[in-house]
Amino acid sequence: MQEEVKSVDGLERLTGNVEGVIYQNEENGYAILDFGTTENELVTIVGTMPYVSEGEELTVFGKWVHNPKYGRQFQVEQFEKKLPSDEAAILRYLSSGVVKGLGAKRAARIVEHFGEDTFDVLENHPDWLTEIQGISRRLAEEISEEFRRQAGVRAAMMFFRDYFGAAVTVRIYNAWGATAVERAKRNPYALCEEIEGIGFARADSMAAELGIDKNNMERLKSGVLYTLSYNAAQYGHTCLPQEMLAEAAATLLDVEVALVEEAIAALIREGRARRIHLGTAAGRETLVYDFAMYKAERTIAERLILLDRTCVMLDVKDSNAFIAREERLGGIAYATLQKQAIANALENGVTVLTGGPGTGKTTVVRALLRIFDSMGLRVALCAPTGRAAKRLSESTSAEAKTVHRLLEMSYNGRGKAEFARNEKNLLEEDVIIVDECSMLDVSLAAALLSATKSGARLVLIGDADQLPSVGAGNVLHDIIASRRFVAVALTEIFRQAENSLIVTNAHAINRGEMPTLDVKNNDFFYLPRLGDREIAATVTDLCANRLPRAYGTAVAGGVQVICPSRKGEAGTENLNRLLQHALNPPAQYKREKQVRELVFREGDRVMQIKNNYDLTWERGDEIGYGVFNGDIGVIESIDPAEKSLSVVFEDKHVTYDFTGLDELEHAFAVTVHKSQGSEYPVVILPLASAAPMLQTRNLFYTAVTRAQKMVILVGDKRVAARMVENNRETMRYTGLVARLFGGGIE
Repeated sequence: MQEEVKSVDGLERLTGNVEGVIYQNEENGYAILDFGTTENELVTIVGTMPYVSEGEELTVFGKWVHNPKYGRQFQVEQFEKKLPSDEAAILRYLSSGVVKGLGAKRAARIVEHFGEDTFDVLENHPDWLTEIQGISRRLAEEISEEFRRQAGVRAAMMFFRDYFGAAVTVRIYNAWGATAVERAKRNPYALCEEIEGIGFARADSMAAELGIDKNNMERLKSGVLYTLSYNAAQYGHTCLPQEMLAEAAATLLDVEVALVEEAIAALIREGRARRIHLGTAAGRETLVYDFAMYKAERTIAERLILLDRTCVMLDVKDSNAFIAREERLGGIAYATLQKQAIANALENGVTVLTGGPGTGKTTVVRALLRIFDSMGLRVALCAPTGRAAKRLSESTSAEAKTVHRLLEMSYNGRGKAEFARNEKNLLEEDVIIVDECSMLDVSLAAALLSATKSGARLVLIGDADQLPSVGAGNVLHDIIASRRFVAVALTEIFRQAENSLIVTNAHAINRGEMPTLDVKNNDFFYLPRLGDREIAATVTDLCANRLPRAYGTAVAGGVQVICPSRKGEAGTENLNRLLQHALNPPAQYKREKQVRELVFREGDRVMQIKNNYDLTWERGDEIGYGVFNGDIGVIESIDPAEKSLSVVFEDKHVTYDFTGLDELEHAFAVTVHKSQGSEYPVVILPLASAAPMLQTRNLFYTAVTRAQKMVILVGDKRVAARMVENNRETMRYTGLVARLFGGGIE
């Protein structure tokens, strides 16, 4: 008989003992347990219940669910636990193996000797354990230490349950161990600085409940660091002018600016923040960084300068001879700027090559690969994203890797990337060619340059007119702006590309001219629509009906809707709902999983929205790690019994635990920023209402250049005109130009 149910915040409650552990994931705390209620009913309970062992008494809060494979289960949302109190339960608990060093026989001897005082002896009087035959003083200390560790786990679960979910508590305990509660009470702001998934607002709320004053220096310092990290994540700044930082942090913290200035000074004394002084036309400006951004930016500048100085350069005559041989053997005549780009890469340590679509960047790369090979130099081709690397490989017929893979990235257990290739284990290649460099943020660029050996050549290739990287910094732009290294911008559109309106319209947009919209039977189409609702309806109809009817399987899976904005009726959020219903409607045979306000369904197109270096993927017999921000795949299957969801990213199969689904969102429609580095056969761009900062020329240009075969604009021509006219680029505060130019004073 089931025990009497009591309601807590709308959740049912069960009390009883853990009879058996069916499954337990130590990393995220998810468990499936046999649970004996106080009414002598054996049930299955499932949910995030970290560090639970057989014999423990639990009170669990949740709801009854029906699992298609395993039947009726109790889904746990919250839980409480306490140690067993009678001798039989104590023996069962200790015999379960929860305390290392205690097997069933040894546990029985201890409980027989100390009875209900066993736990007190284990925690406070380990020397008493030596009264038991076979337990030495050293073993007694080890057993007691392990038991106290378990006590720390229980204390952490009880303390943090009022502030965070169980999964977050697991991360806290895994990071801080038995001192977690003490450290959090002493300085709750350390949580948002050290624990993945805890923001400043949550730590600040906890601190307020603990009675910490709003003028507390730890709060002020944490607020300053949060302001820096928020601006890096949201706006791409690697640093902020000190006056701006102080005012923004003071507003966040609701304190006087003078107090924030004291916090900034304290952070600098502690080495957790740094500042540099710049001489500008308006006078002297002071920029403040958190230490990680400061170190990354300084590394980029120092390594670039070193590479350019230490490379063994070819003589101009030699480079001209290599170019002439390539033209003769390949039956090709390079354009003047292409020759200059090739010569630059042969004669210098650091070279920059930019250009829009159809200007021949790939032709230059192919020539360099052949020339460097003939010189006996080892070359690494890489790009910031998997899609960009794949496209580079296909266009050059040479192996290309992501920068992460080139650096042999791994995961350190705290959500942070670690690279096996670094300043202590340098890359062996003599030439590093990096494509899509507009996507390189300062952190990834610093990691790559740290691992590049002195004397190697670095060739940076990109489109300087595209949007800057999603991550902090404006690396390609700043390197070009410094004028410290040779750079060539290819401008000539070659004959094979002149017939493409995608190419010619992209260049027109970039020049500030309206694209041609009235030419039919080409690869660039405009469908006039007024009003966001009508735009959204037309976009949905194109994807679900018109394009499949006109082109059949040629467009299957190859159409990507790219929007300037997430919000509005023609933004990604609403279009994803409409397109999911039109392209992948509910069906009896399709399993679903609701996460937040989203419903993930088998067959849905989804995107990974943050780098996760811990996710395992399989490709045939190959196993690897890492799924990255912007990767797009399709939900292959959902397994409610295993609490998992499987996604296929091109040819890689990745399984997500249900607790990790906050890293996915639908990708029937994506923002222009999320499309960077990718290309799609067909791009549909809604010309709808959006904030002025999202109706810019470089955003329009970036969207159009994502298309390989066809662009379809849907909406108001006046929006296109506004985007072409709006050449405003969002300013990013960085100090890289000054560092490269030598104008930064530490």
